[in-house]
Amino acid sequence: MKIALCSSFVPFLYGGARNIVEWLQAMLEKEGHQVERIYLPEIDAPDLLFQQMAAFRWIDLSAADRVICFRPQSHLIQHPHKILWFIHHLRVFYDLWDSPYRGFEDDLRHRGLRDALHQADTAALKEARHIFTNSQVVSDRLKHFNGIDSEVLYPPVFDAERFHSRGLSDEIVYVCRLEHHKRQHLLVEAMAQTRTPVRLRLCGASSGSGYPDGLNEQIVRLGLQDRVILENRWITEEEKVDYLADCLAAAYLPLDEDSYGYPSVEASHARKALLTTTDSGGVLELVRDGDNGFVAEPTPQALAVAMDKLYADRGRTAAMGERALARLDELNISWSHVVKRLLA
Repeated sequence: MKIALCSSFVPFLYGGARNIVEWLQAMLEKEGHQVERIYLPEIDAPDLLFQQMAAFRWIDLSAADRVICFRPQSHLIQHPHKILWFIHHLRVFYDLWDSPYRGFEDDLRHRGLRDALHQADTAALKEARHIFTNSQVVSDRLKHFNGIDSEVLYPPVFDAERFHSRGLSDEIVYVCRLEHHKRQHLLVEAMAQTRTPVRLRLCGASSGSGYPDGLNEQIVRLGLQDRVILENRWITEEEKVDYLADCLAAAYLPLDEDSYGYPSVEASHARKALLTTTDSGGVLELVRDGDNGFVAEPTPQALAVAMDKLYADRGRTAAMGERALARLDELNISWSHVVKRLLA
């Protein structure tokens, strides 16, 4: 079968939104399909919104037997066999409209853009043969904002067998882009309130220098230079495997995330307990408090207590890591299931 995988991307920014496309391509090609990837750049700027939407609308993919669309606004592509693996809306026009992340005025002009976007999105979504999402959180948003039903299809990681455990060090790792909404700053603040010698490693690239610089200043201000390591750079896959193999536990505590996030799944494959927060959205579909990790209130105090528990009771921490791996099977997170459903 000739399959076109269509998505948008932010230039020079790498993360899960690209991984889900590229990893699916590898799995489909392994099954003997001919696959093309089609990306268009996307910038969250209201003035460019409809130009970017039109660019997707007029792409001709009639040569493909099936089109699978991911990141917005790729779902506007026209094709008689369009399948969506919808990973999120343009959130500043949806659930983040009333948040500090909107970045523009709540005025008549922008409300008009928002309403027009909602109408265009709903119409394009209804064209799809089937809609999958990456989490129940995203399915709930589709139902709430667009009145559309969807099926949750959890995205696996690529080559999961490379992740393993070599034991438990003193270090909690957070491998993720350094961005304010990923909230690495909460963990730094929590470290100042821990009572054990637990350590923290934050590693990942950032879209700008402001947030990483602020983290550095925070670490110095709190006198944590000997216990917190900050690596503001792209972490290779080999480094990630090593960090997860040796760490005490893994953290992932974004604000109202669309899905459980690849960092959580990768850590689970490495048999490591997970630390997240009660407001981390889709992460809570994977992490169950006290079972395969801890779900803390999003405060430095609560996180510090959880970090101390991970350090002090290593037997329990190791057991939660084993449960983290088992949890992936419970949720049927596998490429065989993904390919079967997308090609059904």
